[in-house]
Amino acid sequence: MFFTRKRARLMVCGLLCYLPAAFAAHDPQAILSASDAIRNPTQSFSLTTQLLDYQNGKQKDATTVIVYSRPDPRSGQYRSLLRFTAPERDAGKLMLKQDQDIWFYEPASKASVRISPQQRLLGQAANGDVVSTNFAADYKATAQAEEVIEDGHRKQQASIRLTLKASTPQAVYHHIELWVKKEGWDPIKAQFYSESERLLKTAWYRRYQQQLGASRPTEIVIIDGLDPQLVTIMRNQDYQFRDIPERWFQRDYLVNFRADATP
Repeated sequence: MFFTRKRARLMVCGLLCYLPAAFAAHDPQAILSASDAIRNPTQSFSLTTQLLDYQNGKQKDATTVIVYSRPDPRSGQYRSLLRFTAPERDAGKLMLKQDQDIWFYEPASKASVRISPQQRLLGQAANGDVVSTNFAADYKATAQAEEVIEDGHRKQQASIRLTLKASTPQAVYHHIELWVKKEGWDPIKAQFYSESERLLKTAWYRRYQQQLGASRPTEIVIIDGLDPQLVTIMRNQDYQFRDIPERWFQRDYLVNFRADATP
């Protein structure tokens, strides 16, 4: 059993409450790191992400990108290069996450411009949602509660709720509430908040499949924080381990990038 129950008596609003010593043996930051390793491999890889944008149940737009990611041992974060493949009007465009910066490259003008991680790529999915990320590198986790919640397939799951507070300037969100399975640390659900503590969006991690040596969520459903009729679905497929060249993650190389050079 995960918890060994210790009764910690705390006077809160005049009531005697009993709280589990939930994370004495399991540090919340370690749980967050384990959950990160489920979302993304810990070595260089690529995958194809399809984004589908819906309003009131009807599809409005779609885009597809190939994501090439490589862990950066200095920061604990990923460097990522995204190549747009659909729709046709966007084919060949690139987006590079290099350290704290994200650059968008337009082949027609051969110009790269800096863009914000918070800027929307499609629907409810921001640029910072699509590039590979490790939450543990940008957030400090504290454990809040054990809760039974409904997952993305409407099944009841015993979970642990973590509160993540931004600890670096490059964090995309001010704070995140993250629910992971009580056993195994699989991410179930996340809520993302602005600096003013406004709920921006809720994400559900679902459709777990064996990919690159682990069971990983291959679909993320993102729902707008104000209007639940605004929904974006991110579907990941074609996972591959890749030895991605270092030069691919240099802004100056974007003009030379060729799809047929893919390793």
